Amino acid sequence: MRRLLFSAIAVALAGVAFTQPVLAQSAMPAEVIGTTQLPRSVRPSHYDVSVTPHVDKLSFDGKVKVTLDVLKPTASITLNAIDLTFSSVSLSPLSGKASFGTPKVSVDANAQTATFTFAKPLPVGSYELSMDYTGKIDTQANGLFVIDYDTKAGKKHALYTQFENSDARRFIPSWDEPAYKATFTLTVTVPTGQMAVNNMPVAQKTDLGNGLTRVQFQQSPKMSTYLLFFGAGDFDRVTTSSDGTEIGVITQKGLTSQAGFALDSAKAVLHEYNDYFGTPYPLPKLDNIASPGSSQFFSAMENWGAIFTFEYAMLLDPSISTQADKEQVFGDEAHEMAHQWFGDLVTMRWWDDLWLNEGFASWMATRTTEKLHPEWHAELDTVDIRESAMGLDAVSTSHPIIQHVETVEQASQAFDAITYSKGESVIRMLEQYVGPDTWRDGVRRYIKDHAYGNTVSDDLWKAMETVTNKPVTTVAHDFTLQPGVPLIRVASETCKDGNTTLQLTQGQFSKGASNRMMRHWHVPVIAQTVGGKAVSTLVNGEASLVVPGCGPVVVNAGQSGYYRTQYSPQAFAALSSDYAKLAPIDQLGLLDDTSALGLAGLEPASSMLDLVKAAPNDASPVLWENIAGVLASLDSYYRDGEPGQAAFRAFAIAKLEPVFKQVGWETKPGEQAPVAILRNELIGTLAGLGDQSVIDEARRRYAAQATDPSAVPGPLRKVITEVVAYQADAATWDKLHAQAQAEKTPLVKDALYAMLASTKDEALAKRALDLALTSEPGATNSADMIGVVAHKHAELAFDFAVAHRAQVDKLLDPGSLSRFYPRLAYRSLDPAMIGKLQAFAQAHIAATSRHDADTVIANLQYRIGVHKDRMPQIDAWVKKNG
Repeated sequence: MRRLLFSAIAVALAGVAFTQPVLAQSAMPAEVIGTTQLPRSVRPSHYDVSVTPHVDKLSFDGKVKVTLDVLKPTASITLNAIDLTFSSVSLSPLSGKASFGTPKVSVDANAQTATFTFAKPLPVGSYELSMDYTGKIDTQANGLFVIDYDTKAGKKHALYTQFENSDARRFIPSWDEPAYKATFTLTVTVPTGQMAVNNMPVAQKTDLGNGLTRVQFQQSPKMSTYLLFFGAGDFDRVTTSSDGTEIGVITQKGLTSQAGFALDSAKAVLHEYNDYFGTPYPLPKLDNIASPGSSQFFSAMENWGAIFTFEYAMLLDPSISTQADKEQVFGDEAHEMAHQWFGDLVTMRWWDDLWLNEGFASWMATRTTEKLHPEWHAELDTVDIRESAMGLDAVSTSHPIIQHVETVEQASQAFDAITYSKGESVIRMLEQYVGPDTWRDGVRRYIKDHAYGNTVSDDLWKAMETVTNKPVTTVAHDFTLQPGVPLIRVASETCKDGNTTLQLTQGQFSKGASNRMMRHWHVPVIAQTVGGKAVSTLVNGEASLVVPGCGPVVVNAGQSGYYRTQYSPQAFAALSSDYAKLAPIDQLGLLDDTSALGLAGLEPASSMLDLVKAAPNDASPVLWENIAGVLASLDSYYRDGEPGQAAFRAFAIAKLEPVFKQVGWETKPGEQAPVAILRNELIGTLAGLGDQSVIDEARRRYAAQATDPSAVPGPLRKVITEVVAYQADAATWDKLHAQAQAEKTPLVKDALYAMLASTKDEALAKRALDLALTSEPGATNSADMIGVVAHKHAELAFDFAVAHRAQVDKLLDPGSLSRFYPRLAYRSLDPAMIGKLQAFAQAHIAATSRHDADTVIANLQYRIGVHKDRMPQIDAWVKKNG
């Protein structure tokens, strides 16, 4: 699943605890030994499901026959169910004529279970459990849900399902845990003329009359419940094929022209994965289904053979899409398709090892982007991916990659940057450590050994150690079983006889005094002199490393290591002088390490500006994109109008403007893809810093578009409109609002409503918040509007959401409540916000589910400290150098 950065988890589910296993139960298959909420006496093998949705009533009728095995005598069967009402339940043996009568049905809403108790114990054997029931259709993206959307032909709706992590139980009474794999046959009754979609191809269609058609799909392979999918609506489908597999992209009617890149990408990626994994994709078809709308929790989901993706992350509309959008489409597809092996074919046993799904899919997506689109320079993005993880991993509230999960809500909270980005970064480090070919051999063995089964992380390390003699498990355990960011200090550099000897010591990087528990890692370290040969060692506390050549030395050369590097003042000065000579990826790594160390108080905060000053105008566009981000981030530590901000902004604008003049407003023939992304980044950053020339030009182009179509080319439409919206007065905001109301393309309409919430004017931000509570933006977009307001007006958005909590809760995915509210406060600099968050968490978030609230509080403390203690150093540097 491709998560969203502004995601959240359900407080309503906080009390659902998963009990610890009784490991001595030899009757259960080994793959089930793990955490579970359910009794171990029964195991399903097949579900035969029939569903009839009633969209007008937001309900559906369901029938399911579950083939199951009773593994030891029991008088009851307990499975997962939530918001389901049972009308009949019966059990019959697969052989013989025994009768067990109608069971007593007991539903536990807090535990999300249904228990069927029989008059006498069920003997060991195989049975068919039949259940008739009704369920609910949601308007947010969980369980079976409906999306309403505008078209030129009028309002339309479509049905989809979203089950990860624990919402299949809203659709089917089931053993809704990853280790309970089974096969599925789905039959649905839908309006005649609509397309119905499942993991598998259609097996049979029957016209029932009265405008209804019954569609039966082929039986699925053995898989976890959360991977089942159903969709239905007025769809179009385009297809291609790769290695004998039919690949489809499904969109709302009339939009398949925007799916061409996704379809071509899927074809190339599937061929690459068939080769890399050494196990061919096993299903007869692979669909990618595009949906209007959005979610606070995810952007795409890896249902086996039926990947679900919101339109903004899959379709390319030439009137609004950018190069960054194009790269996101490819990255999202590559991520979800990697799941077809890592997650679907081989599934983590329990949510503790979620990173086996998400970290690996993220790593495969980046690796595959590098290989298939080298012109995008995705290898440079790996530094930013690592930074997103370290930002969380360096505070006291961090958690290990492999973390123990006890509740449904904790499982949902596991979808974070530690699981995804740290997981991806650690895999990249381990791949570099053992070598790419050896790593691939280990992955192939792991997939082959565990196909259609469930695993834990050590299964992967065992597979790796069959193909290498390096201590993979030792290194992997250090980075996956404990939180935190290693710090490699360069204690000394000595040049002799044409070689440089480094003395390296290990510590721990943290963003606050509260994180004082020192940890230890075996750290793979690569170093090289500028332009020299790279050498490596494994740092275990301390190490000596001889590097060929003399001169400035880059530690973590190539930036594959998951650690911070701290140089002596002399070594840093030498690297600063040669900054233009470093490889782009090392320029990025040095800048990010220097920024983090400076803001944490481990070296002068102004050191990052020394590197910004040293960056040549013709450096990599990705470096300048990063520099723009660093400067915008520093600006966010000022309160508006605060002394020092004007001088800092003048310095930042003076540094970025010459680069923007080189890039320009217009695309140039033969332009590299990173330049197109940099153009948008510079326009947005310079406007945010108050560059009046950029603001005026954006306004001019926006006003001219009615008579001059070339004034706002598609790749600049979003950023130009964002600038206009951010700087808007009331009249401009009203014009944008009218434009949003009139727009009939969901992809564009959703973007416009988000822009209405991005205004810097507080009075207009309040209007956007009020608008978010209406039905106008669309049921799945309102919460995003509140989140966008929070980016500039954190206190306003948080106070508003809390004051209207009953209404806001209805706008959130049920899995989003405990994250959504704390994250509204993330960019605040107000010390009072800490007390507000603590009070909110104590009143409204279960004690076992406060991880995100605690993390936001820790980062607020850090931000307030940076504002107080580091920004004076920035001001002094600007005064001296600006």
